Amino acid sequence: MEGEPREVAAALGLADEIRARAAEFEAARRLPLDLVRKLAEGGLFHMCVPARWGGGELPARDVLRAIEVVGRADGAAGWIAMIGATTGVLAASLPAPFAREIYGASPLVITGGAAAPLGRGRAVAGGHEITGRWPFGSGCEHSDWLVGGTVLEAVAEPRLFFFAREQVVIHDTWHTGGLRGTGSHDFEVRAAFVPEGRSVLVGSKPLEPGPLYRLPVFGLLALGVCAVALGIARRAIDELVALASAKVPTGSARNLASRAVVQRQVGEAEAALRSARAYVYGAVDGAWRTASRGESLPLDARADLRLAAANAAWSAARAVDLAYHAAGGTSVYDASPLSRCFRDVHVATQHIMVAQPIFEVVGRAALGLPLERGAL
Repeated sequence: MEGEPREVAAALGLADEIRARAAEFEAARRLPLDLVRKLAEGGLFHMCVPARWGGGELPARDVLRAIEVVGRADGAAGWIAMIGATTGVLAASLPAPFAREIYGASPLVITGGAAAPLGRGRAVAGGHEITGRWPFGSGCEHSDWLVGGTVLEAVAEPRLFFFAREQVVIHDTWHTGGLRGTGSHDFEVRAAFVPEGRSVLVGSKPLEPGPLYRLPVFGLLALGVCAVALGIARRAIDELVALASAKVPTGSARNLASRAVVQRQVGEAEAALRSARAYVYGAVDGAWRTASRGESLPLDARADLRLAAANAAWSAARAVDLAYHAAGGTSVYDASPLSRCFRDVHVATQHIMVAQPIFEVVGRAALGLPLERGAL
């Protein structure tokens, strides 16, 4: 771990504990608070928070690396690290008083939420009154602040409003096949008052100058999602390799590793994972060089980030599928890490930031066709 950023080192240091406690997360449908605190103390939730407010403001490559490490230990834990980290990038666009109040108050503050514009708001004296309900509130039970995408009366662009935890009602809705430990329940606010300025217009120019904040917010979120999937896929291949040496299939005199079909499946899985990972980190490095020069990312660079992220998520799912099927009946039991990898990665692919329609959007851009505003 020598030479690694503090946050990556913290992720590596927690990996064994996360791996050992994965069944606990699944049963509780949330991460235990003691582990959440350890992630917070390691800086995982503030990797994208500006240094001005006490955050890590890490290079994008290091953010992805830390998320990938946690996702390899357990998909749900990786997802929670990803949500907290990527939400933190909003600190760069909040007016200073609110950035200080939310992110600068403590290095252990955790934010989460959902960007879908399902809230409705109206202007009132000193701010806005918001009512709405959002699904997929990953980590909402341990978040200090939650953001919700909201449409205001007579305003076209939705904004992300910050709600204090005491303003939020959580509905127990997260009963799923995969990523069970993320606690991604619905959350709701009812006529919640938000003072003027405690919100962010997505796509607006950040108030902080660092290169991290020149990357598109949704592009960074997509990269975070795919980093979790890449970690899950690495874990699945590792589990298959370990199993293949020990397992002798029913009716066979040789172990699983001796089967040519399994050898091929391992090779295909490795190729799918490594090529996708190389594309992601290559696209990130290219975008980072542009951002570090103080330049805005052109359309082709933004499209490249989104395509790399979507490709990585779906390639990771292919790698997991190969490992899952190669393992045979062993992988069908909940106790098998391969079962959890299979369920988790297929939930990850459904996230709107990496779902199948992204390929269509990037294809439209490549063909020179018009895009909806903010599509990339």
